[in-house]
Order: sequence, then C-alpha cells, then structure tokens
Amino acid sequence: MNTSQQSLSNSIEQLLQQFIDTVQATKGALPEVEQDSEWISPCEQGQINAEGIIAWQPVAVDDELGFENVEKAIGYTIHNDIKTFFTSFYSDVIPAKCEHGELELLFTWNKDDFERLQQNIIGHLLMKQRLKQEPTLFFAVTDEDDINLVIKNDSGEVWVEPVGCEPKTLIAASLQEFIGTLSINYSD
Repeated sequence: MNTSQQSLSNSIEQLLQQFIDTVQATKGALPEVEQDSEWISPCEQGQINAEGIIAWQPVAVDDELGFENVEKAIGYTIHNDIKTFFTSFYSDVIPAKCEHGELELLFTWNKDDFERLQQNIIGHLLMKQRLKQEPTLFFAVTDEDDINLVIKNDSGEVWVEPVGCEPKTLIAASLQEFIGTLSINYSD
C-alpha cells in the first residue's frame, strides 16, 4: 500500500473509531445488529442475546481482497481509492453527514459480501458503459432516493450522482478529503 492509500486507510479508520465512540457515548455499548447464522461477520462481538441481536464493530480486513476480477471483466483499472476503501475494513453501513446532507457509507460485512459488491460494481460499470457515461464507482448512498456518492474513476474526485445519470455536483477532490469532512450521524 503506497503512502496515499495508507493515509486514506488511516482516515477511514479514524472515522470508524469516531462512529464506535459516538455509539458507546450514546448507548454505553457497541452497535448491535440482528445476527444471521448464514451471514456471519468478523465484525460480530460477543454472544447473541435472546432476541437474536449481537454487538458488532468495524474490523480490519484479514482476507486477501482485490478487484482484479472486476478489472478483467470491464477492461480497465479501478481507482486505488475504491480499492482501499472496500478492502481495508469490514463493517455494517456507517451513518454520516456532510454539508450536503445525510448519507450512509457502504462497507462489506464479510468476504461473501465483498464478492457481491464486486458483482454490483461490474453491473454498475457496464450500465455506465451502455449509457456512454464516464465510469464512476459508488461508495455511499444518500437520504434521497436514487442519489449516490461516487468517485470518478479517472480522477478520484467525489461527486453526487443520480442513478443512471452523469455525476451532477463535485463535493471533494478526493475520497480522503471527503472523509475528513464527515461527522457521524448516529441516534439510538
């Protein structure tokens, strides 16, 4: 991992720690999720309670994850920021906000979820190709239906993009810059 990618990974880690700190300050415990015995995650912590709920927290990825198969399928290289974003940590979605509104950062829950993400990215990029639009890579959804936050594959810039359309609004020069503007949007 080069210095730029390490800096991005550190920024992601700081934001994830901010999320955990916010949840623990609000409810005095880790975040919780309904446990699915067929969708186990390294994020899960402790024991399942009587209601089938388990505590969780983001964890660094130990698995070998990569985008080589995506790049082979689409015929070009994926921007390193997306590779770093999706291969550094397993997590549930993280609620956040920026000056443009509320959003949820998308992460993968486990290795199978990462494989599903890859399929979704391939589908998204093939749709962009069919529509003769420049390649973008989603990493967050907003509080508005059909509006995603994306990285332009050629530049790494962060944009607001309506589904099926070209990016509409530039919001940051890089993913690291964008993550630095976020605050956690958690309420119990």
